[in-house]
Amino acid sequence: MAVAAFGVDRLIPGLGFGLNWTQGAGTGLICIGLGVMALAVWEFLRARTTIIPRKRPSAFLRSGIYQLTRNPIYLADAMVLGGLVLRWDVLPALVLVPVFMGIITTRFILGEEEGLITLFGEEYENWAATVRRWL
Repeated sequence: MAVAAFGVDRLIPGLGFGLNWTQGAGTGLICIGLGVMALAVWEFLRARTTIIPRKRPSAFLRSGIYQLTRNPIYLADAMVLGGLVLRWDVLPALVLVPVFMGIITTRFILGEEEGLITLFGEEYENWAATVRRWL
């Protein structure tokens, strides 16, 4: 999706609005996204479980950043994508962020959630009822 946003900027120049705030906001969003990603990776390392999607986890993560969002790495990816679009000042390409989130949800998250229900059952379902999928 980042490539698509970059391509939009290159193929149809002038889509940006020349707004001064987009550079700083984009950088901030990218930094926050990378921070969220680092916090999630830290939880994987602490639990000594796989970070690879669709691999069988050996632990159920629900502490740290996982108290705020069920999918911090995917959330971080969306934040970085939004930040890049802002940095490149291609605001119409912001539509790619919810498209990305929809694709990730159907391609990865739903299947991962089914796997977690199979492995952790009611424990996962209770946690998922209190923690939002994205934010």
